[in-house]
Amino acid sequence: MSRRRGRATRPARLRFDGWIAGMGTSSGTRVVLGHWERSPFGPFSDVMLDRVNGERLLLAPTPETAGFIAGTYHFDAVRVVPVRVSVAAGIWTITAGALDLRFTVGRRGPLGLVLRAVPGALARSPAWSALMDVPARLLLPGVRTRGSAGAGRREWYGARDLRPIGAVSAVFEGEDLGVTAPVEPAVRFGFGSVPRKPGVTRVTTTVELDPAGGTGRM
Repeated sequence: MSRRRGRATRPARLRFDGWIAGMGTSSGTRVVLGHWERSPFGPFSDVMLDRVNGERLLLAPTPETAGFIAGTYHFDAVRVVPVRVSVAAGIWTITAGALDLRFTVGRRGPLGLVLRAVPGALARSPAWSALMDVPARLLLPGVRTRGSAGAGRREWYGARDLRPIGAVSAVFEGEDLGVTAPVEPAVRFGFGSVPRKPGVTRVTTTVELDPAGGTGRM
């Protein structure tokens, strides 16, 4: 009697193309904005706050996106609120519930020029992200381009551009968060942080799901 061998199913991978902006403020609150032009959930934006009191807060636009992000990273609180982002003439303006955020973006430096030269197809490859993990750690302490995420997921970041953030204006729940500051200490949402120097990175994020864990949607 012949026996057919089952073929192992490759875990599903979800891809997010867009921008990640990371910045500190003089009040001690650190802010990470994800602005996704293409994703399995359609275009959307979300904001993560690592507050001076230690609270890690997620602001996401829908229960679906909030559930997925909260299943991938670590938060103390999650709020589903409208998140709107506009970009014009190097100025980013964000409203997300009780957060009003505005920042300027400057000219890319040498690292940004190098990242811009990497072909898009290569930058989107998880294998390339894995290869770049050690150089990223050396050049940008705290930054990692691959690692294990929540719910048994794996994650890769492929950077394609980097531009510095200049002036920041941020108000949360009526409190002025102060002026631009380094992202220090590092944010604590996942296995790595954004660069210490405030900046906006164009990135492709690939999330590999745990075959037994689902998508983590709310």
